[in-house]
Amino acid sequence: MKFTIIGVGGLGGFFGARLAAAGHDVSFLARGEHLTAVRERGLTVLGPGGEATTLRVHATGDPAELGPADVVLPAVKTWQLDDAVAALPMGADTAVITLQNGVDAPAQVARTLGEAAVLPGVAKVIAALAGPGTIRHVGGPGSLDFAEWDNRPSERVARIRAAFGAAGIPTTPPADIWAELWAKFLFIAPVGGLGAVTGAPFGELRGHPETRRTLQAAMAEIERLARASGVELPAGVVAGTMAFVDRQPAEGTTSLQRDIAAGRPSELDAWTGSVVRLGRETGIPTPVNDVLYAVLRLRADR
Repeated sequence: MKFTIIGVGGLGGFFGARLAAAGHDVSFLARGEHLTAVRERGLTVLGPGGEATTLRVHATGDPAELGPADVVLPAVKTWQLDDAVAALPMGADTAVITLQNGVDAPAQVARTLGEAAVLPGVAKVIAALAGPGTIRHVGGPGSLDFAEWDNRPSERVARIRAAFGAAGIPTTPPADIWAELWAKFLFIAPVGGLGAVTGAPFGELRGHPETRRTLQAAMAEIERLARASGVELPAGVVAGTMAFVDRQPAEGTTSLQRDIAAGRPSELDAWTGSVVRLGRETGIPTPVNDVLYAVLRLRADR
């Protein structure tokens, strides 16, 4: 199959390298030092044990050089998404699998390309840039679950799943892709928001009674939002998500926390900001997330 990967960051580099190693036609849309590094030295993936694999892959900074693909993986931040998809050469059957954290990305892409082109997806892998053209795979299952917008089975989804499976990318047909998206959102937004406010890693957030209660309260607000939005999350989802937090590396942090601390553009509006916006739209109170967003919005603006 022909794949276009937008971005050579953690997610794009990880999934793109696996697909290329399995013999698929993979092209990367990149820029700056990352584009130069991949062109000159290839794409390197460092495994959890430190093992390194380098692949020669096609990379370009010009979307016009790509041509239509069977599958597009827009591996960029939410604030980069509109520009990324607007530049895409699209075929009649091109499928765009959204990878972004949060619950807004599928609709954001659909506003430009239409719902029929979008496969909402949930990536479960911990990978990050270790330098230009170099990806460090830290852990996680390395999986990518996705489905048609209405969760119906389709031939194209079956073909893409087969391609991913052959490339060593686990993918499980979700009963409801929107529940999967919201379940991940319920984890990432509270941990990201509270972590960014406090500057504390997972171990401290879960270890102090006060911050642990705050995490649970922020998660409970998102659970109520999901149900008000017609998404049925599993019973006990907050307790289950806290158990997941307890299994994470004590020193772990989210990309939101790291970006805000470094003064970089962040996904604050797509994470905590989205909770606040959805609360207002549905009439569901979100006082904990309101405070987190207010503090972080001020900090980011400064």
